[in-house]
Amino acid sequence: MTLTSEKLLTADDLLRLDSEGVRGELIRGALCKTMPTGLTHGETVVNLAAELSSFIKPRRLGRVVGSDSGMLLERNPDTVREPDIAFISAQKLPLDVRLSGYFEGAPDLAVEVTSPSDSSRDVYHKARMWISFGVPLVWVVDPETRTIETHRPGQPLQVLAEDDTLDGDTVLPGFSCAVRDLFDL
Repeated sequence: MTLTSEKLLTADDLLRLDSEGVRGELIRGALCKTMPTGLTHGETVVNLAAELSSFIKPRRLGRVVGSDSGMLLERNPDTVREPDIAFISAQKLPLDVRLSGYFEGAPDLAVEVTSPSDSSRDVYHKARMWISFGVPLVWVVDPETRTIETHRPGQPLQVLAEDDTLDGDTVLPGFSCAVRDLFDL
């Protein structure tokens, strides 16, 4: 992610830039350009998004969205972040409501899939950032180590290995999948 520090931008500016081919996030008004992260990252995102969607959609629990959706977390200056995957419950965003811009607020679940250029420190801080904005469950998925870190407010970090089962905790009660299945292609 490259931070550019010219004038402070708004969420509307970021939407306009996206239509011009500029991809990124806003952190307190500063544009942070993002770059493609590679095939393994993309496959891992799709595998987990498919597992989540197959559980959430038939139950009409809410929406599963990808990173290009963006979450507007604060205004003046604006912060728009993009988890690799997010779940927004139907209570927060009714299924019959259509948005052309960003969802204003924090998702119920944020998922970050590490890419080769991510440092463990940066990914940890991003997970904690989601928690600070009120996300009750954050998963950090590492395709290289084939592990998943589970972050919850006020609880110790939990690390799941390939032989473990990932569950939806109180955010998605009843959801579970084998960690191994997210990495096996």
